[in-house]
Amino acid sequence: MFWALAAGAVDTRGFTFEHVHADIQTLNEWALEGRLEVTAMSLAAYPFAQDRYRLLPHGASFGSGYGPVVVAREELPLDALREVELVVPGRLTTAFLATRLALGDVRHRHIPFDRILDEVREGRAEAGVVIHEGQLTYGGAGLVKVLDLGEWWHAETGLPLPLGVNTLRRDVERAEELSAVLLESIRAGLANREAAMEYALGFGRGIDVAVADRFVGMYVNDLTTDVGDEGRRAVAELLRRAEAAGAVDGPVRLDFAV
Repeated sequence: MFWALAAGAVDTRGFTFEHVHADIQTLNEWALEGRLEVTAMSLAAYPFAQDRYRLLPHGASFGSGYGPVVVAREELPLDALREVELVVPGRLTTAFLATRLALGDVRHRHIPFDRILDEVREGRAEAGVVIHEGQLTYGGAGLVKVLDLGEWWHAETGLPLPLGVNTLRRDVERAEELSAVLLESIRAGLANREAAMEYALGFGRGIDVAVADRFVGMYVNDLTTDVGDEGRRAVAELLRRAEAAGAVDGPVRLDFAV
C-alpha cells in the first residue's frame, strides 16, 4: 500500500513519510500510546485507541467469506474446541475478538503470530488461531482447519469480516489531503502490482512469492480502496457485538476522518 510513496510514484503534496515496519500486535500497542501519526491497527484495537485516532476510509483488510483460521492437529467439534487452550496472536487482534465472539471466553495464551503453527504442530497447544500467510500454509504443517472465522462471520451477518484498518491520529492537520495521498498510493500499488509486490516481499519473512500473491489477492480488494457502505456496516456490526460481549470498555464511536 505504500510502495508508491517509497518509490516517489505519487505526489505527496508536501507531506514527508517515514515508513515504520512492525507486526500488528506491536502496532496495536503503539496505538494505545498514540505513537504514530498514521498507523494500521486491528479493528479490535480501535475502541481502545479511539480517543487518539480516527478511521480512514481506505487501507482496510476484509475477508469476504474467509478470515483467520482456528487449526488443530486433528478435527475437533466446536464444543471440544471450547474446552481446550488456544494460542492466539494477540489480545488486541481482530482474530482474537472474532474467536471470542464465535466461541465465548475460551482459555487462551498469547504468542507471536509466526510461532502459532509450530506451537500447535509440536503439541504445546491443542489449537491455535492463525493469521497472515498461516491461513494458507497450515496444511503444510500437518494441521487441519477446525473453524474459519470469516466463514462463521459471514454465516452470522452476511457481511465481510473487517480485520485491519488504517487510522489517522486526531492531531494531524490537513486530514483530507493526507487521506487523498494515501489513497493514491494504494491505487498506484494495485495498478503496479508486480513492482509493489517485489517491494513488499523485501520486508517479508521468507514467504513464497506465490503464497504472498495469493494472500494479497484475498485481502486487497475493492473494500481496500473504499470501505463503502457495506464495509462501514461490517465495521459497525463487529464493534457493536464486541461491545455487547463486554470485549471493549465503554461505548464505541465510529469516527471516519473523511
